[in-house]
This record gives sequence, C-alpha cells and structure tokens, in this order.
Amino acid sequence: MRTICALLSSLGLSLTHAAEKVWTIMPVGDSITEGGDTFSNYREPLARRLKTAGYSVKFVGSRERTSTMGVLAHEGYGGKNSAFLAKIVPQNYQKYRADIVLLHACHNQFANQGPVPGLVRDHQSMIDSFRRSNPDVIVLVAGPIPSAKLPKYSYLPAACEALELMVKNYQKTHAKVIFVDQSVGFDAKKDTITDMVHPNAKGAEKMAERWFAAISSIIDRPQ
Repeated sequence: MRTICALLSSLGLSLTHAAEKVWTIMPVGDSITEGGDTFSNYREPLARRLKTAGYSVKFVGSRERTSTMGVLAHEGYGGKNSAFLAKIVPQNYQKYRADIVLLHACHNQFANQGPVPGLVRDHQSMIDSFRRSNPDVIVLVAGPIPSAKLPKYSYLPAACEALELMVKNYQKTHAKVIFVDQSVGFDAKKDTITDMVHPNAKGAEKMAERWFAAISSIIDRPQ
C-alpha cells in the first residue's frame, strides 16, 4: 500500500476525496473480466468492497452483466485476446471515459506462438489510446493470474514480467500507469474452476482484493 502511494506521489498524482465525485471504473479484458455462468469474476466482489468502504464509484463500458450488486458495466469479451481488445476497446472508451481502467488481458493466446511481445504491444496500444482520449486516466495494468492449463498458458509468467517492465517505462514519463500483480497469492489449482483457467469464487475474491488495494490507494476513503 505504501509503495503504491509513494509511486503516485512520484507521478505527481494527487489524492482526491472520494466524496467529491463519483469515480468511473472500466474493467477491460476477456472472460475472466466478463464472467460467466459457470465461473466467478472479480467485478462483483470488487463492487461490494468499494461500496462497503463508502467509495462512490460507477462501473462503465459498452457491455453489462447483472449481479447481486446490480448491473456492472464492463469491457470484457469472452474468448478474445489482447489484439481484439486493442481494436475494439479504445473506441468504446471514447464513449465511456473512465477515470480508472482495470486492464487484465493476457489470456486466449498459445505459448508455442510466442505471444509476449504482441501482448506488450497491444497493452501499449490500449494505454496510449486511453491517454489520448483522457490524459488524466489512471490505468491499472494487471500481471495476469496464473493458469494450470499447460503448456498453453506457460507464457503467463513471462508476460507478467514484461508488463511490469512496460509499466516502469511508462512511469519514467510520469504517466499514470500502475502495475497490479494479480499473480501474487493466486493458486492456479485451488483458485480456478476445473478448467484451471477461470476463477472460482475464492479466486475472484483474491482478484477483487488486489484491485481494491490499488484503487483505495488512488482515491481517498470518504470522510
């Protein structure tokens, strides 16, 4: 927590009292972001944490899915990879200019195709587009959750390292881009359903907690 706060200060990002505005959040990714009928996703437990803590937030995006927390909009596309997201999401961002983007977009690739460089380029393309539309946007880039579906997803650890380095390069220019390592504490065998890819309820809670910790370091808790 302290590390993120120090990072925000170094980027010249001042904290704003959450009570002063409603913060808009756009979750971006594949089915892990969108959710499904047979597995959980982080958006619902994240919305619950934010509400319980008293934050004023609204999830935005061109897609919607109902939950116990109401309708939570997003830009999650099941079965799609980062190249698809880089083509479709930026134009939707122009319609739903979020204050904060949660970007978790590393799945639906194959290790034998060497996808890591392309993943980084796609992330950069999205981040640059978001920043052109909204120079004040804060992009939280996820180190992807691990998967026990191997060898298909054996590239994910390398992708995590490459994205962390990418974020560090953005921070050299004082861009409001922050790395959130979703792989930390996530057990690919225990925190996913039987496909060993999509989060179960426990895994979704872990993802939500990582996002919440980062978001709560960006916006002050209401007074």
